[in-house]
Amino acid sequence: MPLNIPNLLTWARILLIPLFVGVFYAPPHWLTGSEQNLFATVIFVAAAITDWFDGWVARKLEQTTAFGAFLDPVADKLMVAAALMVLLQMDRADAIVSFIIIGREITISALREWMAKVGAAKSVAVSFIGKIKTTAQMVAIPLLLYHDPLGSINTRWLGTWLLNVAAVLTLWSMIYYLKRAWPLLTRPDGTL
Repeated sequence: MPLNIPNLLTWARILLIPLFVGVFYAPPHWLTGSEQNLFATVIFVAAAITDWFDGWVARKLEQTTAFGAFLDPVADKLMVAAALMVLLQMDRADAIVSFIIIGREITISALREWMAKVGAAKSVAVSFIGKIKTTAQMVAIPLLLYHDPLGSINTRWLGTWLLNVAAVLTLWSMIYYLKRAWPLLTRPDGTL
């Protein structure tokens, strides 16, 4: 495992997950509900920023590695899954929407791994739809975590709406990836 700045940032993102979840399980006399919301939102946004930053640093410093390419999406999916589970438990996210998003991530991760094994990884490279889905999701989750009104913005309504949009885009992008992989998936021997 090469230890470089991008990989350390990715590990830091993974280590933030227990802190993020723990904020909501802190004793009530440690943090008020609004403080929990604020701290969890800040931690999630910091993790999202390190996700963008570690990729930029890896390219800028020419420190891209196979291990980093593996670990980075794992860290992203763990953080999103943790956030959705917390939101679900707090009744701020719908179970079906959460299942769609988490289920798609597992499905597409497995598909990408299999496609890489058979030498067709480029067939399921990140699409524009996937990027829009990620953006909607990464805006929705902090809004739902923050939960309190932000000036005149109803964060719960906007966050719920964006998460529903993300779920629709999640299904759309999953269909897109499966259609790209379908010719290979339907071959009896699974080869190119």
